[in-house]
Amino acid sequence: MAKRPVPKYDFKAFGAAIKAARTGRKESRKKVSDEMFISPRYLANIENKGQHPSLQIFFELMLRYNISVDQFLLETPPEKNTQRRQLDALLDGMSDKGIRIVSATAKEIAEVETEGR
Repeated sequence: MAKRPVPKYDFKAFGAAIKAARTGRKESRKKVSDEMFISPRYLANIENKGQHPSLQIFFELMLRYNISVDQFLLETPPEKNTQRRQLDALLDGMSDKGIRIVSATAKEIAEVETEGR
């Protein structure tokens, strides 16, 4: 029986998001590779060439960097994109004082954006 022709999913956008998140955290490829028990070359190929990661590595990278895979795998817009998930992760680590500052800043931004319309 012949194999069913299935187009391979292009992981380049996912790889670029991983690379941006990793460099945004100032993590070296070597550090991440050592912690995840993978080769730096494998990680580089995922980031730069869109190599298909194993399901386990895909899952671990998604969790490590709070990446929303919905934006890569679903045709409908995600409920929370990667930036919102990363912001949530930052907020989870903040004190109440920090949350108050971020809230006040967000309210001011919303007000200024409303005035500009």
